[in-house]
Amino acid sequence: MLTTILDIVIGGLITGGIYALIAVGLSLQYGVGRVLNVSHGEFIMIGAFATYSLYVLFGISPLLSLVICGPFLFILGFLIHRTLFQRLRDTSESIDVFEGNSLLASFGVLFIIQNLALIIWKANIRGYTYLVYPVNIFGATFTTNRLIVLLFAVVISLGFYIFLTRTRLGKAIRAAAQDPTTAALSGVNIKQVLAICFGLGALMAGFAGPLISMIYQITPTMGMEYTIIAIIVVVLGGLGSITGSLIGGFILGLIGSIVTHFDPGLSLVAYYVIFILLLLVRPTGIMGK
Repeated sequence: MLTTILDIVIGGLITGGIYALIAVGLSLQYGVGRVLNVSHGEFIMIGAFATYSLYVLFGISPLLSLVICGPFLFILGFLIHRTLFQRLRDTSESIDVFEGNSLLASFGVLFIIQNLALIIWKANIRGYTYLVYPVNIFGATFTTNRLIVLLFAVVISLGFYIFLTRTRLGKAIRAAAQDPTTAALSGVNIKQVLAICFGLGALMAGFAGPLISMIYQITPTMGMEYTIIAIIVVVLGGLGSITGSLIGGFILGLIGSIVTHFDPGLSLVAYYVIFILLLLVRPTGIMGK
């Protein structure tokens, strides 16, 4: 019984750590910039395939790929916001119109990135083995790479939370999320902050991609599944709440692990049921945002 419980809990925390990373990025993009970025999963896919290519072709460690893919996707996300979403924001009549326009534009980004990935990597399922040595924890056996993924996911999530709450830029981001007009009057460069927020969302996707590739197989069409999961986690935690996204990610991961233990095919069904119930019973989420 103890072994089964440990297997479910640690497996759920590993999955939940990844969910927290991807949800924090999406929460930041929507909570501050009001961009419901449905192409978010494609940035995760880029990070995963870039890590795969770097490891298979050049022998670069997937852990080292974190510091390669993350900054690269931050720059890519920053540039996409400055050239696309900021232009839409400037030309939209209201923030509600902008939300609709940005949603449509992000679908365009999704299909562009996905089709480029299909051209480069084809539609084949890819994967590699890395640090698959078994580790015994109170009778439950886990591979080393899964435990490393959990450790890095927790450390990155906590580091990101500290960045948002303790640094000057983090305070400017939170100010822009609460009241962009007042923040601008206080000297915050709103356009710059919004672009940075979108870039940071891509950065978190760039961290999640390599971690996902270490323990799961990857395909060029994997992005939409993770985008949907990120949306569910964001709603679970509370729209715009970074803390809620972190908590919601781990909760959803534990729920998925419990369901998978009984029937692996029902995990996504469970996520959708939770999503629908949240919308009906508590649409404000855990943190009430």
